[in-house]
Amino acid sequence: MRLLRSKKLRINLVGYGFVLLSVLGIFFFNLGPMLSSFYLAFCEYDIITPPKFIGLANFYNIITNDEIFWKALINTIYYVGVSVPLRLILAFLIAILLNQKIRGMGLYRTIFYLPTITSGVAMALIWTWVLDPSFGIINTVLRFFGIQGPGWLGDPKWAMPGIILVALWQVGTQVIIFLSGLQNVPVQFYEAAEIDGAGSFRKHISITIPLISPIFFFNLVIGIIQSFQVFDKVYIMTRGGPANATIVYVMYLYERAFTWLKMGYGSALAWILFFIIMLLTLLQFKFSKWVYYEGG
Repeated sequence: MRLLRSKKLRINLVGYGFVLLSVLGIFFFNLGPMLSSFYLAFCEYDIITPPKFIGLANFYNIITNDEIFWKALINTIYYVGVSVPLRLILAFLIAILLNQKIRGMGLYRTIFYLPTITSGVAMALIWTWVLDPSFGIINTVLRFFGIQGPGWLGDPKWAMPGIILVALWQVGTQVIIFLSGLQNVPVQFYEAAEIDGAGSFRKHISITIPLISPIFFFNLVIGIIQSFQVFDKVYIMTRGGPANATIVYVMYLYERAFTWLKMGYGSALAWILFFIIMLLTLLQFKFSKWVYYEGG
């Protein structure tokens, strides 16, 4: 018994050793800044002068007096509400295509994943050119068919759809996760469905989607969290314009904190975003009865 305990202790110590650096990294590089920003959220702080405690003034001003805050929040909700479902559907359909057993599938999977590892800055610059209303590829193709393309990033009505279009181009990670789920669906279920006369569409509705519903749920939760933090595409492509049509939450936070040096105000914005994301995540878990867990 003592030998077993000693062996178990050694195994545990090895495990603790592997996670030690990660835990220390989280403590010093994540937890420390979080606690600091929580304190600064209740202060007036411009980096130059020491923080001055002002209580809930930052939160009060954000909610009652800051029109751009509400504009940024609405734009972000619009971006999340449209891009997340579209990305889920697109990633699922691509994963189904990439799950076929055909020659050269490894190459196709690599091609679809490449946009995900492309530099965000390079991607945004390329899409700025693609969406150019005068000589961009999309409007050039539309003109070939006699259609007048929109102004895209220069039009307040089309700027956010343009940003969402760019987001749809980077679904590689979700595709890989869906693909792993598809490959774990037992083939016997499909064979039984075929015997009963089920077609391809019916098999996906009745078998595939229910069995990989945890994958849908995971991609949904992570997708919402990441989409609420969208920044790089918007900052490079539109800088929040035109007329604040694409200003999103994190970009507004960045401007307040690092352009206008209102660090206390920016910290308050960051914590509001934290609680919004936390609330949405809890609600998703609350209403996750549609998710099927094998053996659950």
